[in-house]
Amino acid sequence: MPSELEEICSQLSPDQYSFIEADRDERAVDWGTELEEGVQPDVVIWPEDTDDVSSVLSEANDRRIPVTPYAAGTSLEGNPVPVAGGISLDLTRMNDVYEIRPDDLQIDVGPGIYGDEINEALKSHGLMLPSLPSSGAISTIGGMIANDASGMKTVKYGEVSDWLLEAEAVLPTGEVVTAGTKAVKTSSGYNLLDLLIGSEGTLAIITRLTLRLEGRPEQVWAGRATFTNLEDASAAVFDTVRSGVDVAKIELIDSISAEIANASLDTDLPDSPMVFLEFHANHSIESEVEFCQTVFESHNVSTFEIAESDEEMAELWEARRELAEAVEPFDPNLSSLTPGDVTVPISALPDIVRFIKNIGDEHGLLIPCFGHAGDGNIHYFVMVDPDDPETVETGQAVSKEIVEYAIQLGGTATGEHGVGVGKQAHLVTEHGEVAVDLMQSIKKSFDPNGILNPGKIFPAHRSDTDTSSHQ
Repeated sequence: MPSELEEICSQLSPDQYSFIEADRDERAVDWGTELEEGVQPDVVIWPEDTDDVSSVLSEANDRRIPVTPYAAGTSLEGNPVPVAGGISLDLTRMNDVYEIRPDDLQIDVGPGIYGDEINEALKSHGLMLPSLPSSGAISTIGGMIANDASGMKTVKYGEVSDWLLEAEAVLPTGEVVTAGTKAVKTSSGYNLLDLLIGSEGTLAIITRLTLRLEGRPEQVWAGRATFTNLEDASAAVFDTVRSGVDVAKIELIDSISAEIANASLDTDLPDSPMVFLEFHANHSIESEVEFCQTVFESHNVSTFEIAESDEEMAELWEARRELAEAVEPFDPNLSSLTPGDVTVPISALPDIVRFIKNIGDEHGLLIPCFGHAGDGNIHYFVMVDPDDPETVETGQAVSKEIVEYAIQLGGTATGEHGVGVGKQAHLVTEHGEVAVDLMQSIKKSFDPNGILNPGKIFPAHRSDTDTSSHQ
């Protein structure tokens, strides 16, 4: 394979590829994968335009060389980590803003641009892409679409993919296709755009995106409510959404998470379950806040506070925004398994929160839990002693039970992190054998030689076209 890879790289500039071990090591991990768990790619290639991507894929497909798309590496389920060596195709240099069309509320960008950079480019136009996850400063728009990411504002603005109108993409053969349209709606043909969303780079590589935009709200208020118990807090969230309160963010944090934030982030949060809130409006925001407070009061809210300045709002959200990073340093004797990411129907939110807490208590495990409660998306960390195999095994079993219960409630194994490697075992449970067979037939139609991100999404016994000879 080295000579074949050198032939592919010879068509690029010398600064567009690297066989250096440090560069290859960097792309053998993501946030959820340790270096010893990943597989080092044989080469890293940085395409700079669609033609580069097309050339690399065409040559790799002819030679049956695996290609794994990579961007910021902020995934948590091994989504961009190679399992069969080959090429790591790093898209971060394709980070241009191609065109902003304010009159159409649209922007055209490359897949390697960071989410916050998009909003910075839009600021002077009074526009925004509203649905970015909290990792928008460090994750790329292409990665968000590939994993079907979402964030704190999903309850009001939907997922990132809800704002995608059109995508240019390169197939494994090197052919370029356009999925979707710049029109705000279409009923023409099969919806190829929706197939690409959440496909984790297994079907094609997106090289250009057209995104729909929103005007920036004139009024933004943030607040925090505290409760004496998690049951009341989760019930208040459910009732708020059901009652139609126009809230942009509604985030749930349990008392353990508050303790972790205080210890690791030097915050001063109350030692109780909390709900963080944000309201967006162009007028009469006060009435929406009062409506929300009335709903919360019916669920025994202890305190309900509204921030009065930008500085207070930033301080208010710091704990929630940084909480995932604060978990690991909290207890030197404990380490988290891969962060949980289940989503359930909003009416089942109190049930899944109760289940997580009960199963943690039953097995003596610390499980901090928080998340985008307004859309039923709960994140949790099963904390274990990594040097105690029995505890690790128990933690893994508990994680599996939580996911299975979420599916029983009509939910999903992953609300925004994707399947990658870590959630493969739940695919058939959630979708059924026939649906997974259909997914694999779609994969084969797009990628008959199985070169694009092999070993992802589908369980090992349902592996894509074999690429083991290229390991």
